[in-house]
Amino acid sequence: MGKVIDLHTRGKDSADHIITSTPWEFRTAMWKTVHFTQLLRSQAAKLSAQTGNSPALPPHFILKGGMAYTIHALYAHRHDEKEMREIYYLVGLMDCMINQVNPILRTDLLRDLYKKVFAMKAKLSIQWHGTVDQVLLPIDSVYFNDAAYGASLRGAKTLKGLYGAIGEGTTEMFDILSSEYVFYCPWGGG
Repeated sequence: MGKVIDLHTRGKDSADHIITSTPWEFRTAMWKTVHFTQLLRSQAAKLSAQTGNSPALPPHFILKGGMAYTIHALYAHRHDEKEMREIYYLVGLMDCMINQVNPILRTDLLRDLYKKVFAMKAKLSIQWHGTVDQVLLPIDSVYFNDAAYGASLRGAKTLKGLYGAIGEGTTEMFDILSSEYVFYCPWGGG
């Protein structure tokens, strides 16, 4: 009963602050931050090689706004790849409503998309609040062709085709995010 448990390193690789390594790699940040931070694996390796309490951050993405809600939902389900993939599909549907253009979305079929999104949000207990402009996580253009993805959505002729294009795109994005990026969790130090 008298033992002190260090919650910052319990169940983690203390050298790299790893929380989970699959399906996505989440680590505890070695710096004070209130937002999740997304780094390429190569940059995360450089960061891990640094010593001291104030590491110099290599190029990275700070996940704010709508992306903050996305990464929080994914982190909450970090031990269940199937649910994470379903969440990212939902994120793709949300992005389609917010940022994509397709003639289908100018018809009464838009109602079906809204129903699907709200049903999935309720099932997965996920909400986005405030200004939601970007919900998909950023991916460097070397790994993912965002223009081709947008063209596949614009080219869908049916709602089923649109859902299929979103599914294919978000599956590819999920796999790239899994293999090429590391996510650092907010941490206030201490």
